[in-house]
Amino acid sequence: MPSMAEQMADQLGGWRGLVESSIPVVVFVVANILGELRPAVIASVTVALLIAGLRLAQRRPVRHAVNGLFGVAIGAAIAWRSGEARDFYLPGILYGIGYGFALLISAAVRQPLVGWIWSVLVAGGKSQWRQDPKLVRTFTWLTVLWGVVWLAKVGVQAGLYLAQQDTALGVARLALGYPPYVLLLLITVWTVRRATGEEPERVPTG
Repeated sequence: MPSMAEQMADQLGGWRGLVESSIPVVVFVVANILGELRPAVIASVTVALLIAGLRLAQRRPVRHAVNGLFGVAIGAAIAWRSGEARDFYLPGILYGIGYGFALLISAAVRQPLVGWIWSVLVAGGKSQWRQDPKLVRTFTWLTVLWGVVWLAKVGVQAGLYLAQQDTALGVARLALGYPPYVLLLLITVWTVRRATGEEPERVPTG
């Protein structure tokens, strides 16, 4: 089984992936504060395209860059059409609400989504955990944790969206993006390794 560090690096695209996925949003937030909406949209999409193109030219995996570009493009198109900067963040808010409720519903029907994601991403498609009551309980409470955290952070963003706090919404999008995700992923890998009797590995800090 891959180490904890390898699993986290793969899912996050490494530290470079973390930075690259955040840059277009940072560009949009700053450009929108300093100028107007449409130049900010153009700048963020251009930066996202440049990042994807650079990865392609370097023959590096482009999955994370393409995912980021797709999300930026949808938000940019909605904001461009509506003329409202806050609409740039609307797709992420709607996705977060749907994902959070999907997690909680899956836990309620004893088909914890975190367990199935673990099967696909870590266990090579194997789902023996379904026959282990301890692991079913572990994945169930982990799924509830993910769902609650996801709905909490998207709730903050939704509140700022409704209050038309464009700049604060951009800052919240960045602050509540990868940091909670990294923490949840760390907790998940650590907990499952403990539940399966494996010694958790330390994630390198430097």
